[in-house]
Amino acid sequence: MLAKWGVDQNVVIYGNLVLAVVTILSFWLSRRSLNSDNPNVFVRAMYGNFMIKMFVCIAVAFIYFYSVKPNINKPGLFICMGLYIVYTVIEVSALTKLLRKKKNAQAGS
Repeated sequence: MLAKWGVDQNVVIYGNLVLAVVTILSFWLSRRSLNSDNPNVFVRAMYGNFMIKMFVCIAVAFIYFYSVKPNINKPGLFICMGLYIVYTVIEVSALTKLLRKKKNAQAGS
């Protein structure tokens, strides 16, 4: 189905793989920051992870641009941008749920 729309399957697969790895790393780092008593640590971790994820994605995109310069697959890149948004929403919602659980557990103590 993707081939009908002119989407290069390899671009989507490798983009999805990079996004998954970066999101898992980002989630793990943010999850560790939840153990701190200082609420600023979590906020700094979220912003830092957002910046790291953004720069990694930009670096991978530039590597892709320069490696296949005249044959850039725009539909594949748009799908990867959509995946970036999906992964970010899932990560933030999971971290928000964990943060609420932590606050409820501390309030009950």
